[in-house]
Amino acid sequence: MVPKFLKGIHWPIFWVSVVMTGVGILEIYSASFRGGGDFAAKQWFWALMGVACFFAAVFIGYRTFLNLASLFYLLTLALLVWVLLFGHTRLGVQRWIDIGPLALQPSEFAKIATILLLSHFLAMRSPLIQHKRTLIMVMILASLPTLLILKQPDLGSALVFFPILIALIFNWGVRLRYFVFFFLFALASSPFLWHMLRPYQQKRLLVFLNPSIDPIGASYTAIQSKIAVGAGGLFGKGWLQGTQTQLDFVPEHHTDFIFSVIAEEFGFLGGLFVVLMFAVLIAYIFQIMQHTTDLRGRFLGIGIAALLFFQVFVNIGMTIGLAPITGITLPFLSYGGSSLASTFFAIGLLVSVYRERSIF
Repeated sequence: MVPKFLKGIHWPIFWVSVVMTGVGILEIYSASFRGGGDFAAKQWFWALMGVACFFAAVFIGYRTFLNLASLFYLLTLALLVWVLLFGHTRLGVQRWIDIGPLALQPSEFAKIATILLLSHFLAMRSPLIQHKRTLIMVMILASLPTLLILKQPDLGSALVFFPILIALIFNWGVRLRYFVFFFLFALASSPFLWHMLRPYQQKRLLVFLNPSIDPIGASYTAIQSKIAVGAGGLFGKGWLQGTQTQLDFVPEHHTDFIFSVIAEEFGFLGGLFVVLMFAVLIAYIFQIMQHTTDLRGRFLGIGIAALLFFQVFVNIGMTIGLAPITGITLPFLSYGGSSLASTFFAIGLLVSVYRERSIF
């Protein structure tokens, strides 16, 4: 018999998340054990923290977090400013706050805070009243964390806010002419945006268009990742047996390029399994959105679905050459405590939406 405090939980979405986290830990170990790194052990710790965040979100309830969305949003903005002033620098970027042996990446929590605030803000306003003023306000709210993250610099995390914003205002009921205007404005601004990018970011985009321009430099990671994916064949080489992985041909293969490790060791079927698991996860999110009549809960689901879909699409796309390299992690699977904990927290918020309707 299920204890009363566990009733109403959407267990399938929880177990899908746990299974993917388990796969991620196995592949992180495979990608790092020869180098003597303890990344898998650290990911275990963050997995436990993630599960704790999941149940905290479920039992506290999404309404509480929506009501406190402004405070949560301001806190993450303060942390992003703190990162720029005092944050820890790795590989030329400044994204982390050191807390003892752990490193916190505020940009991961800023994504969830922005979804919460925009969901609350849009649900409280009708698309028939003050349409233009509401759009301007949500664009400002989404732009603040985006600009702070771009300063780190972290183009991948900054780009995530764009699909979140588009998904939310589209479902809110934005008028079509504003979408057309926004698209034309973005197109006209592209030359200026290009010059705002750092040289290495410009080179990544050029490499995406033509990987052969610098095969031992900027193109190296993209080329080696595609070799690893192709080397896996249909069934893969087996766990711990991937040559591209074990010989460290693919840089950052325990973080951004974890999918290339999975594809090499478990082949096309292993990669397909991961894609299907994410498809099931997003299908469960839409099921929860249909389950509730609360507009704020629906917007929350839309924002989180857009966040996950974009990250999965871009991360897997860049490992197989269908998207430029941006440094976006693969949810649940890539090494990174902040990403794992914030993703579990986001799923917990959605389960809270489902649980409220199930119990009451």
